[in-house]
Amino acid sequence: MSHFFAGNSVRRTVCGLSVVGMAALLTACGGLGGRSVTEAMPKVEEKFGSAATYSRLFDATPGQTCEAARRALLSQGYIVNKADKDVVEGQKSFQPQPDRHVQMNIRVTCVPESSDGALSMGFVSALQDSFALKMASNSASLGVSMLGTVSVPVAAGHDSMIKIGSETVTSGQFYDSFFDLMRRYLLVDAPQDVSAAGKRP
Repeated sequence: MSHFFAGNSVRRTVCGLSVVGMAALLTACGGLGGRSVTEAMPKVEEKFGSAATYSRLFDATPGQTCEAARRALLSQGYIVNKADKDVVEGQKSFQPQPDRHVQMNIRVTCVPESSDGALSMGFVSALQDSFALKMASNSASLGVSMLGTVSVPVAAGHDSMIKIGSETVTSGQFYDSFFDLMRRYLLVDAPQDVSAAGKRP
């Protein structure tokens, strides 16, 4: 009888240790998983300042400023997807490498800066999307005697572009050149000389 109780006691002790060990293992795995997820997400520290990298003041109405932005984008080969009196959006594609594709998206927003609308502020933001060429592969089933059916990966005859990154352009030189180009295409109605117009025959 004493052996019976001793055996049960040993089994209970082993089971208890197993449960404790399993709990510790799960806790450790959970902790490791939490750390890996935290480390996989990089921290982005955004600092808001007074530097006018993405905006410029124009001596023109919002409609005239956005029209200048539309002409500037068209002059550089951009496809204008949207052109309103206060918003202009353009898109252009680049291929720096045979298996790399870059798409530039520029958005211009024009808002009045004075009560009479004679001054406007142009806000520009450029987003650069990167794509990579990936070859898709399919599995083909082959019948082999003594082994049955075996799946063998076979390269497919089509490729696809996979998005691998997206980033807002932060280069001050990039925006300076675009704003300078906008000023070149800025069309402001010149005031007419009424007295000179009346003297014309």
